[in-house]
Amino acid sequence: MQYKKSVLAALCGTALFVCQVQAAKLSILIDDFGYRQHEENQVLQMPKAVSVAIFPNAPDSQMMMNKAHQQGREILIHLPMAPLSKQPLEKNTLTPGMSAGEVKRIVDQAIANIPYAIGINNHMGSAMTSSLTGMENVMQAMNAHNLFFLDSMTIGNTKSVQAAEGTRVKVIKRNVFLDDVQNEAEIRRQFERAIQLARKNGYAIAIGHPHPTTVKVLQQMLPNLPSDIVLVRPSDLLNEPIRSSASAGKPPKITPAKSAAKGISVCRVKHPVAQIYADSMFKVIGESLATTPAVLFIERQYHALTTFPHMQGSAPVEPATEINPGPKNK
Repeated sequence: MQYKKSVLAALCGTALFVCQVQAAKLSILIDDFGYRQHEENQVLQMPKAVSVAIFPNAPDSQMMMNKAHQQGREILIHLPMAPLSKQPLEKNTLTPGMSAGEVKRIVDQAIANIPYAIGINNHMGSAMTSSLTGMENVMQAMNAHNLFFLDSMTIGNTKSVQAAEGTRVKVIKRNVFLDDVQNEAEIRRQFERAIQLARKNGYAIAIGHPHPTTVKVLQQMLPNLPSDIVLVRPSDLLNEPIRSSASAGKPPKITPAKSAAKGISVCRVKHPVAQIYADSMFKVIGESLATTPAVLFIERQYHALTTFPHMQGSAPVEPATEINPGPKNK
């Protein structure tokens, strides 16, 4: 019996390890928490890996923070920052012209209001995040706290990474906005785009908002995630390389001159090759592994243990043929 349990545990552990290594990571963050109780409560019924960003001064911020924290859900502070366009601003919106002391006061107050937060992301902020001095003030204020910064990427010319240099603040960046267009078909398209980017780059961060359409689409699509996609929290991606949308996933270009110098000819693909995703790959690998000597041996052992109970506890039967373990991993 003990041997039988050991074999099953080894098989399950191996399968879990392979899935974790091969799966692409998708992180979903829902912004703007603190104003829409009904939709926000629906978000809190989604998988715990779906994280939330809460306004520090919204009417329902404390209640929603406590609910999310009780679930063990990851919480970020949705820190208002000034946009380039003229829009209504939240209380204590950070602006590029603020002094370092004023920025620190607002950041410290936001952290005091949302004490369970482990990170900060920006609400709007195209003017603030594109200001190096402004973002340096933010990173210096955050440096005294163990928080990371998720750049919502409301402008391409963001200075968040540059501003964080010399501090302990880690920066990650949003890849997809799910609901810039609040239409179900478009939100589905952006969700699929996030999946494609995760497959291409190994991970993707998607940001949405507690709109009824967004909630409806997520309720439909999250239970049906492809088998090669794993839902993770934003903090699980802190050690991933930051990729820009322009160069993400592109292989280095090899020029003919460099190829000739190395004696390598460039092979041009004449016909497009269909993409093969990891879930299809797993099926093929699984079918192939099912006929390998190692798996057949394990099946025979399991069958013997279940068919002949008196053999349980005895030494395992040697396989009829030698199993080649192959080269060791280095």
